[in-house]
Amino acid sequence: MSLHIGDIAPDFTADTTKGKISFHDFIGNSWVFFFSHPADFTPVCTTEMGKTAKLAQPFASRNVKPIGLSTDTVDEHLKWIADVNDTQQTDLQFPIIADPELKVAKLYDMIHPNQSDTAAVRSVFIIDPNKKIRLTMTYPMNVGRNFDEILRVIDALQFADKHTVAAPADWRPGDKVIIPLSVKGEAATKAFPQGWEEPRPYLRLTTIK
Repeated sequence: MSLHIGDIAPDFTADTTKGKISFHDFIGNSWVFFFSHPADFTPVCTTEMGKTAKLAQPFASRNVKPIGLSTDTVDEHLKWIADVNDTQQTDLQFPIIADPELKVAKLYDMIHPNQSDTAAVRSVFIIDPNKKIRLTMTYPMNVGRNFDEILRVIDALQFADKHTVAAPADWRPGDKVIIPLSVKGEAATKAFPQGWEEPRPYLRLTTIK
């Protein structure tokens, strides 16, 4: 199944390290960082699990729930978490989905046969409280995720939604944003009374505090 930005994230039920969940119920009114791993007890994945655990407060402050997936069992996940906590000096509390039959991995197109028929590639889905997929990224087996970028894009999505703007390249909180082309004339003046720079008619930059 090929999933696209704007699609409703498919619902499923699965066993996790925190008990059985229904994915849509888990999302609730939060954003979700859903990320997959090829297998337990793999080196790159161990560092990523540890990094996610260390970012518990930054995720929580953004109303984001992390949830992982690996194509092993809950028992294996629990053993792996002990290793993650020990080697990465952290306390992993977010749930990890058990997917030994690859049902969720296939539902979310995480199995890439040219990589492996049994291991999920490093997929990332950012999902909003409306259960819509807002961002997808896929990393190769041998390269870890950039968590600075994951937090940056969540900030950008949330800010753009709140203020009906677009975020330019490398945007960070406090930077100028772009007024969408769909907002014109009096509507733009009303929405952005602080004014804007207009180096081109199609490029209007403004600051929102």
